[in-house]
Amino acid sequence: MGAIAVHEFIALDGVFEDPRWTFEYGFHPKMGETIGAITEASTAILLGRTTFEMFAPAWSNRTVDDDPGAPFFNDTHKYVVGSQKPRVEWGPSTRIGPYDPVQIRQLKDGTDGLIYISGSGTLVRALLKDGLVDDLHLFVYPVAIGSGRRLWDDSADPTKLRLKDHHVYDNGVVHLDYGPI
Repeated sequence: MGAIAVHEFIALDGVFEDPRWTFEYGFHPKMGETIGAITEASTAILLGRTTFEMFAPAWSNRTVDDDPGAPFFNDTHKYVVGSQKPRVEWGPSTRIGPYDPVQIRQLKDGTDGLIYISGSGTLVRALLKDGLVDDLHLFVYPVAIGSGRRLWDDSADPTKLRLKDHHVYDNGVVHLDYGPI
């Protein structure tokens, strides 16, 4: 049986949209180790359609020489949640249709290893609401953006989690690994 591990870069005020604001903080090598441990344990990727369409052109032409994460993103099977068919093709992928918690549970049950998610705010909110997230890895940056999509928007239900682990990096970023209570 698999588990779902979400990875998000997030500002202090909850903004996760278009994380170009993270660049000025650099990418601490220990952050790479943490994310690498998540991706190495992952055997599938689950993305919302919009994130899939954003990731495809960003990753599809990268090689391991460009970024050590390129083989993971390009070669790992991706499952795409959304009512519309993605407008792009990218590596091994399957469209699973609109969000359905029963179908996601079946995907978890049929997967050995982690199912990795990044971005995909609408999908992540739904998974959290339905208790399907096993690890929520938040990389919290020491900045308030002020505007942009937030991981928890005004429509989100209250969400209680327990802290499983944490790391503080020299660049001011804090990694918080939360799981269900």
